Amino acid sequence: MKRTGGSDEAKRRAGERAAEEVEDGFVVGLGTGSTTAHAIRAIGEMVEGGLEIQGIPTSFQSRQLALEVGIPLTSLDAISSVDLAIDGADRVVDTGDGDEQVLDRSDAGDGDLIKGGGAAHMREKLVDTAADRFVVVADPSKLADRLGGPIPLEVVPDAHSAVADTVQELEGEPTLREAEHKDGPVVTDNGNLVLDCSFGPIEDPERLASRLASIPGVLEHGLFVGRTDATYIGTETGVEVREY
Repeated sequence: MKRTGGSDEAKRRAGERAAEEVEDGFVVGLGTGSTTAHAIRAIGEMVEGGLEIQGIPTSFQSRQLALEVGIPLTSLDAISSVDLAIDGADRVVDTGDGDEQVLDRSDAGDGDLIKGGGAAHMREKLVDTAADRFVVVADPSKLADRLGGPIPLEVVPDAHSAVADTVQELEGEPTLREAEHKDGPVVTDNGNLVLDCSFGPIEDPERLASRLASIPGVLEHGLFVGRTDATYIGTETGVEVREY
């Protein structure tokens, strides 16, 4: 598959296809990002047509969109289980080359993710992990043969310098994420800071995930390893599906 930048049409196809998994009575995790937004809008249309569900947003952004399209909301504390979570990703490991495939994750880490471009990965991991089924929506620009690029860490503000020092000891390059439209750093919905940490091509994502999780002051990292059940990849002509 040719891996080029994804258009809004490709994102829409992926999001709307994933929304088709939602059934009456479901509790649905509502992810964050431009591709997931298409899924949320599609679910809103289904609710308007009579579908009865509850949504759990993973960020202020997804909450506002869900309210706008009429999706009833709940929280993790108020329900016993999450039936389905739909979310995007900044990077998805994908070694498939056909329209509909079942891939063995153990072969190359297929379905492993880097998330956190929207600084919502702590809440996203809580909801996505709680779900009975977690599906990812993506366009071809997000696909890679293996994980690489910055890994976001949500960190306690008072600990960000100490965490950065530890990341450097792990041969990573930490950068405090700066806000684009105001002076100062990005602040998450939880009131914390984000360190974007580059490690180059990641040979062992599971080991790195464990090491990052053990750093005092790190509340959550953006590596999602072995969690994805399916990926919907929107293209200019349709949707490619990966089941794991």
